[in-house]
Amino acid sequence: MSGDDIKKMSFEQAMKELEQVVGQLERGDVELEKSIELYERGAKLKERCAATLKAAEEKVAKITAGADGKATGTEPLDP
Repeated sequence: MSGDDIKKMSFEQAMKELEQVVGQLERGDVELEKSIELYERGAKLKERCAATLKAAEEKVAKITAGADGKATGTEPLDP
């Protein structure tokens, strides 16, 4: 699998695969070369999850509130 498939994954898909990768690495039952490949894939999966979370946090931070304190909409991230 390539890094392109990771870019298309949802947060949940990336997190699930990352957990599987970590499990395999923790068990230590894979050859060194495969461990390196798994580590590299895990790093890309972690980056994907972190980027998705950051985008979600920024979106939540941009939610605007009306005078009554209720959400009225969102502001663009890059005004």
